[in-house]
Amino acid sequence: MAEFGVLSLVPPLFAIGLAVVTRKAVLALFLGVWSGGVIVTGGIGLGRAFEWIAAAVGESTFHAQILIFTLLLGSAVAMIWRLGGSHAVRDWAITRLDSRRKVGVVTWLLGLLLFFDDYANTAVVGSTMRDVSDHLRISREKLSYLVDSTAAPVATLTISSWVAFQLSMIESGYEATDLAASEVPNSFAVFLQSIPYNTYAILAIAMVGIVVLSGRDYGEMLTAERRAAETGKVTRDDARPMQDVSAELGEPNVEEPKLLAFFLPIGVLIAVTLGSALYTGYSPGASLYDTIVGADYAVALIFGSFAMVASTYVIGVGTGLLSLGESVDTTIDGFGVMLTAVTILVLSWSIGNVVETLGTGEYVGSVAGQVLDPGLLPVVVLFTGAFIAFSTGSSWGTMGIVTPIAVPVAWDLTGGHTMVAAVVGAVFSGAIFGDHASPISDTTVLSATFTGADLIDHVRTQLYYAVTVVVVAAGLLLVWGYTRVSPWLLLTIGVLVLVGLVYGLSTLDARRRGIGSTGASSPGADDGGGAETGAGTSTDEG
Repeated sequence: MAEFGVLSLVPPLFAIGLAVVTRKAVLALFLGVWSGGVIVTGGIGLGRAFEWIAAAVGESTFHAQILIFTLLLGSAVAMIWRLGGSHAVRDWAITRLDSRRKVGVVTWLLGLLLFFDDYANTAVVGSTMRDVSDHLRISREKLSYLVDSTAAPVATLTISSWVAFQLSMIESGYEATDLAASEVPNSFAVFLQSIPYNTYAILAIAMVGIVVLSGRDYGEMLTAERRAAETGKVTRDDARPMQDVSAELGEPNVEEPKLLAFFLPIGVLIAVTLGSALYTGYSPGASLYDTIVGADYAVALIFGSFAMVASTYVIGVGTGLLSLGESVDTTIDGFGVMLTAVTILVLSWSIGNVVETLGTGEYVGSVAGQVLDPGLLPVVVLFTGAFIAFSTGSSWGTMGIVTPIAVPVAWDLTGGHTMVAAVVGAVFSGAIFGDHASPISDTTVLSATFTGADLIDHVRTQLYYAVTVVVVAAGLLLVWGYTRVSPWLLLTIGVLVLVGLVYGLSTLDARRRGIGSTGASSPGADDGGGAETGAGTSTDEG
């Protein structure tokens, strides 16, 4: 058991609780880091806190790469805005996406298509759909939910940067068993077998589709959607959006904005990122699979975002819309647009350093490991991973902590690779749910950043849906643990249960609020041009 025991839970839970209550993410995260310094030193602890903050960037090449990527994306977003690209794509999409349902479906499908990396997914989809959703009065909270709940779940189910890490964790788990090397199955085969047990990721993607197609919301998301549809305010009055380009840069001075100023940079980002990933993963004789799995996606994202910025310079100077000096000034302004996001990312990673020092993950894992009933094991692993990811804000860190523990436990209890695959899927599910529910998760921060949402508002509204999905996911794993029925059959049932829950909870919430069958009209709220606030709908298609 970890040296600090239950005290190791204090910094992350304190930071998360304070963030949710005060809605001041930066203050809450800093105080959380500081509380860890107090616990470790037994004194003021401020010096130790700043050591962790500095180490969050200085000792991690990956973290530095993500910061560079985020800043470059901010510059590209600023350039696209100044060139009128955002206005052009908004005007173009408005003629084709004339309802909130259509915007939601396109956002969902884009999230499914950009499967190769969750960071690139949030950046491209969030930036692409933000202005269109604003025009049709979709709340920023809703857009950030659609983006966040497809990015990581899709990445963990397909060939991506996530899978490369997951395969290494499966190998580490088997190394901790007593199996001979010749008896250890191929890690990719185990991964494939684990997919139907990754119940939260699969059902989270399905949940987005259900919410979008039904037009129904509940909880704080219903509040946000009614506010946006009835008042046109896509964020609440005192919200602090992670990115507000129009407020930072003003309106672009472009009389006839061109689609080229939007689609060319986005295309360059995707093409260069994918090309760079394949280049970094290539070695003579390597298969396509080995190339994809072995790619350095962090480096690829930097190359892609840099090329994206360069393409905006070419457009600006080539068309005469922006001079070289104006482009440089806009680039610097773009860095400022991302300042809040970068600050929160650094502090979130600092919390990660705190919990690593205190042994939070190991403590939680040791406590949960005392529940050893084979039928309950997948559910126990699910919630163990969820709590660690929620507390640490790191899906990958959670996988790194839990997988090497859960795999040998599953093997020792059952002596079967099927239970190992089920437990691996449960680890992934728990890690992603905890990531979705945590305001100190980097993917949560970036989802709010690229959609321009308030971080805490994003977490509070998304939490209702994430909890709904994880409860159903846990129920499926529990049934499987005692019946061993086909997981694919259970997933089908799970989707149907989610449909019923969305309709049932939205109807109950609407009745509780006293919402009638009709409401205030809003442009583009439904396919017919008017808003219908039916029982449980978010002033969307009823």
